[in-house]
Amino acid sequence: MDPLLFLLIVLLISVAAGLLGAILGLGGGVIVVPALTLLLHVDIHFAIGASIVSVIATSSGAASAYVREKITNIRIGMFLEIATTIGAVTGAMLAVLVQVSLLFLIFGTVLILIVIPMVKRIGEEVPAKSEGDRLSRSLKLEGHYYDTVLKRDVEYRADRTPLGFGMMYFAGLISALLGVGSGPFKVLAMDLAMRLPMKVSSTTSNFMIGVTAAASAGIYFLRGDVNPFVAAPVALGALLGALVGARWLPKVKSSMVRKIFALVLVGVAIQMIVRGLTVGI
Repeated sequence: MDPLLFLLIVLLISVAAGLLGAILGLGGGVIVVPALTLLLHVDIHFAIGASIVSVIATSSGAASAYVREKITNIRIGMFLEIATTIGAVTGAMLAVLVQVSLLFLIFGTVLILIVIPMVKRIGEEVPAKSEGDRLSRSLKLEGHYYDTVLKRDVEYRADRTPLGFGMMYFAGLISALLGVGSGPFKVLAMDLAMRLPMKVSSTTSNFMIGVTAAASAGIYFLRGDVNPFVAAPVALGALLGALVGARWLPKVKSSMVRKIFALVLVGVAIQMIVRGLTVGI
């Protein structure tokens, strides 16, 4: 393929990945890796390295805007990052002991089942304000933001915090075991378990995955998995897409974000099941 055409295609794919990643809190890796490997036949190691770069670019491009708009809840994000980090360490230690193909199948199936309760709340704009639990009240896991669509302040407090913390642990565990981004699981933990508004869940996840990716990026650089010819257009495209997404999210309904997230979640689940069936073939 002509190098200029390759760069243009990668740039366009990365813009789409950054846009969706900024809106949904997924980082864009779920789009970048399949597109690079299946469509452009890029080596999987370079694709994963570029994916890490796209996550950092997406988070960097959107996080500042979301923090400025007071949609991201940094306190909740840093608290939950503890669980994700512990889970990632556990997963790294267990990676040599488990059958990866079976895990792909299990978690792909679980993701599809999780979509069901999300679909039941597909039209919900914001959850009813909760009194929270003892832990969330003690740690002040609460906040508010101005919703430009609803034209009012939305107040919220985390609920079922231990359940959300546990789901975050498994998000880190799955990420380390399977080498997949934990963004979908983080959003699900905050949206379904902790009953946070969808916009808060997606923007806080965006902030969290940026911290995680930045911490691990050095390893990929040292391994030589970051190919500048691939990573450069990915970083530029993801950043441009993230900037657009950060402007668009406050103006869109939370129900629309949930619908898009549900569709992407099904796509991720199918991708995991296919990988589970083809690993080792």
